[in-house]
Amino acid sequence: MTHKRTLLTVGAHPDDIEIGMGGTVALHSKTDNVYMLSLTEGDLSSNGTVETRQQEAERAAEILGAGRLQLTWRDRMLTAVTQEEYTQLVQLIRRIQPDTIFAPYYIDRHPDHGDAGSIVKRAVFDAGVKLYPGVDENAHKVPNMYYYMINGYHRPAFYVDITAAAGDKEAALKAYKSQFNPGEEAVSTPLTDGYLETIQARDRLFGKETGVTYAEGFIAETPMLFQQVPGRQGSD
Repeated sequence: MTHKRTLLTVGAHPDDIEIGMGGTVALHSKTDNVYMLSLTEGDLSSNGTVETRQQEAERAAEILGAGRLQLTWRDRMLTAVTQEEYTQLVQLIRRIQPDTIFAPYYIDRHPDHGDAGSIVKRAVFDAGVKLYPGVDENAHKVPNMYYYMINGYHRPAFYVDITAAAGDKEAALKAYKSQFNPGEEAVSTPLTDGYLETIQARDRLFGKETGVTYAEGFIAETPMLFQQVPGRQGSD
């Protein structure tokens, strides 16, 4: 019987995960337990209200087939989270006991994305500390942690072929109408000026690099071990 894995994906804001790895979430939701956690409600977004963004996030998670989790840390204040807030994340990791955690890569134009990646890395460590104070759940050592890209391009350590899930990713992103297509009265932001097209172009580029139509790239800080030589099969 195949082991059903548990994946915890973490973003600073609603829509971060969908941008960086929505296709991978959709693929794994068909066979594994996948959770999408947003650390903030994106309450400082130029467009859309917290309530609207929560509704959009629920719809996006439904499209991708993942469970959704929400913390209420302050937007743009991730470096000032309280110990109580931080402990919420440690406890959540222990409760879910993921096999793999994904977080935003720390090189990104938006400071919250990099801060989120650093905080999650620290929380993964503390989730495995047996005597860590203020946490009820048993310690859990997360076997794998990887980073996904939100803004920009970085050389991935590995790629996931998301060709079969590209439509689900696109639909999930379009659920965030307040961010990507808010209308003429909205504030102009990087997200309203062809942003979805740039994300699709990056997925196409990663696909081109790996011989598929669409792919998402991930970064690993530790060496990756395989049970056999990885690679694609050659054609006859």
